[in-house]
Amino acid sequence: MDIRNAILTDAKGIAKVHVDSWKSTYRNVMPNEFLEKLSYDQRTDLWKRNISKEDNYVFVAVNNDGEIVGFADCGKRESNDVDDSGDLTSIYLLEEYQGKGIGKQLLKQLFVQFDGLGFKKVFVEVLEANKTRYFYEYYGAKLLKSEKIKVAGTELNLLVYEWNNIEEVLSKF
Repeated sequence: MDIRNAILTDAKGIAKVHVDSWKSTYRNVMPNEFLEKLSYDQRTDLWKRNISKEDNYVFVAVNNDGEIVGFADCGKRESNDVDDSGDLTSIYLLEEYQGKGIGKQLLKQLFVQFDGLGFKKVFVEVLEANKTRYFYEYYGAKLLKSEKIKVAGTELNLLVYEWNNIEEVLSKF
């Protein structure tokens, strides 16, 4: 498994992971008709923009066959007005690659990036129904707040977590 910086030509592979992992992660959480309408083409366009965006950092996990099986990205959300802080915006893996330590490798890469940027705090938003929140908690994320949001007409709990010691997180790898 190779973890590397994403390049523009990775957008299609990232989009496939994004759509397929949403379909498996949010099955029975979000309406099936919403999940079925997720588009590889739309997500490819989104990831081309995300990869090209200055101050956004995208990493991919590539298997031995050269296929993208996971990705992660980080930066600073426009809504984040906390000095010296950033946001972990996503980590997604294809279902068959979960539980193999790839998410840990991606998380480490994000925190190396945060450290290099001089950030002191990191925030992550995750739906309460997404079991990845336990992964974040294991690596020291503390629940900051919970809020109700609507996705595809479904009311869900969005949890906001915070890490306030990047070096402590890095020491766990």
